Amino acid sequence: MHDDAWWMRRALGWAQLAAERGDVPIGAVLAKDDELLAMAHDARELLADPTGHAELICLREGARKIGDWRLDGCTLYVTLEPCPMCAGGLVQARVKRLVYGASNARWGACREGVDPNILANPRFNHRVEITAGVLEDECARLLKETFRAYRRKET
Repeated sequence: MHDDAWWMRRALGWAQLAAERGDVPIGAVLAKDDELLAMAHDARELLADPTGHAELICLREGARKIGDWRLDGCTLYVTLEPCPMCAGGLVQARVKRLVYGASNARWGACREGVDPNILANPRFNHRVEITAGVLEDECARLLKETFRAYRRKET
């Protein structure tokens, strides 16, 4: 049985691939019962798609693989705390658990104290369990290094 850190390392690999392809370095992996269902990286630039976030791509691929939009019992591992759009996708897909690495100060929508905290909204009929901070330093470092390199290229 693989632990959260093992799965997060897979997501970090996909985040690195996103950076190499010119996209935001965010990676995600969807698993159920220790089985890999989907993996993706942010691909907004690559696909020219505003919804091309790693989380949503993983949810789509996972649903396609199991043949059901309900991803009951699944865990999504992602290197950065999901934005409101992606958090809404987790609720809609009935994902059991979210594990993320770095907090997202600007767009995060899954932490206690942020507004909106989509995953804690009492109006929704599904709750997602959250584990935050898995390999947080590595996830944050990749983001910082990638954006530092982007800024150097712009000057």
